Amino acid sequence: MNKKELVKYFYEVIVSENMLDELSKYISEDCMQKVGGKPIFIGVDGMKQHLLALKETYPDYTLKIIRQYIDGDYVISEVIMKGTHKGEFIGIKPTNKVLEITGVNIDKVIDGRIVEHGGAANTFETFFEHHLIRPV
Repeated sequence: MNKKELVKYFYEVIVSENMLDELSKYISEDCMQKVGGKPIFIGVDGMKQHLLALKETYPDYTLKIIRQYIDGDYVISEVIMKGTHKGEFIGIKPTNKVLEITGVNIDKVIDGRIVEHGGAANTFETFFEHHLIRPV
């Protein structure tokens, strides 16, 4: 698989089908997460914890990649996450509504594994549309 195919397969199959036992085939032990430009070590275990936390909020969520771009070792993916809101998230009680949240993932791939992950999810638009938040 090339880098784009690897990232697409990781999100649409491994993550979407909750195949967390396969993470070490796609995530480097040295994986870092970029938060505001600052790298934070997460490794395979940190990625697993992140995905498990998402499954607590959206147990049936799936990711679909809309389009991808590649720049050297970086794969930029526009994604749509779809899942039923069954767990509390940032103080918002479960609604049991199926939500779709758009986002962008930026993954650095070296030697067939993701070594760096970052991105952003557009939760505001979806939460506003579903009246989970309101203007002040």
